[in-house]
Amino acid sequence: MKNDTSTIDPRIEKCRERVAKKAIWSAGVSLIPIPGLDIAADITLLMQLIQEINHTFGLTEAQIEALSPSRKALTFKAIQMVGSTVIGSAITKELILQLLRSVGVRFTSKQIAKYVPIAGQAISAALSYTAMRYVCNQHIEDCARVAAQVELLILTNP
Repeated sequence: MKNDTSTIDPRIEKCRERVAKKAIWSAGVSLIPIPGLDIAADITLLMQLIQEINHTFGLTEAQIEALSPSRKALTFKAIQMVGSTVIGSAITKELILQLLRSVGVRFTSKQIAKYVPIAGQAISAALSYTAMRYVCNQHIEDCARVAAQVELLILTNP
């Protein structure tokens, strides 16, 4: 069962609002009938969003490196417990492509749908919007779990 931490942590709502706005951009770009433009835009948007989400939770590579050695170790332990590959990492195109494989069916469907006149572009935009929100909201939840784990580990390991 998923914890609803949005009532506790305002960082989650802040990130979700940004994700919703960027997902609309992603959907809008999907309406432009230029092959590959939407994928390039999605990669760029995801690189920005993942980094912004990490930053909001204090989990960028630079922020973690600036921590004390003991807190850094606790943070890496929490990241391992959550199992994320994009928390505390340099956000690269390759890393984003790996992340997109988790929603690969949606992106493949989006490309195929573009070839169906009018309705296909609408379907492509809807798939783009939902895929962007899914990936980013999952990342927000992962960051919130890591932040909570770090706090718990700090309390239990003074």
